[in-house]
Amino acid sequence: MDIKKIQQDLKSLLSPKRYLHSLGVQETAIFLAKRYGCTVDKASVAGLVHDCAKDLNKQQMLNYVDEFDIIIDSVTKKQTELMHAVVGREFARIAFGIQDQGILDAIRYHTTGREGMTLLEKIIYLADYIEPNRNFPGVDELRKVALSNLDKATLMATDRTISHLISQGKLIHHDTISARNSLLCMKEIGTGVSK
Repeated sequence: MDIKKIQQDLKSLLSPKRYLHSLGVQETAIFLAKRYGCTVDKASVAGLVHDCAKDLNKQQMLNYVDEFDIIIDSVTKKQTELMHAVVGREFARIAFGIQDQGILDAIRYHTTGREGMTLLEKIIYLADYIEPNRNFPGVDELRKVALSNLDKATLMATDRTISHLISQGKLIHHDTISARNSLLCMKEIGTGVSK
């Protein structure tokens, strides 16, 4: 995959702010991949492209749902901000020629997480949360934990997401609940990372 070509194409698809965010996620994903023994190239591409469908409007996303025969669950139908990850998986495959299933799954689950997340999925989920352009109460603590324990940091991010959704009166996707429960059930949660 030609990362420079992907960057050029992505820059024309996204707003300047979203593109800057994508570069921040890419940078953070590379750092976390090196720290936790994940394939750096995959983390780089997944981090860069994770939001490739984010700036599509609702109708464009629905058109892609039809075109790609994507099945949208009831929560995503109501919580349409989740749709960019589902559409993004297929959009990345078609627009950028990405065929690696690990990268595509990391794009697909970067907003909700899921049960039994792979190392790459955790890295992209967390990188999206803590990239340098993010600024919210508690992000520095989360960044600090991410340096020593990827699973614990991912669990913390999931907890914060759930708390935020509850405070906003929004639906919580079942994949997010499953991700949290899966992380809590891991025996290795105290030791750094499970692969």
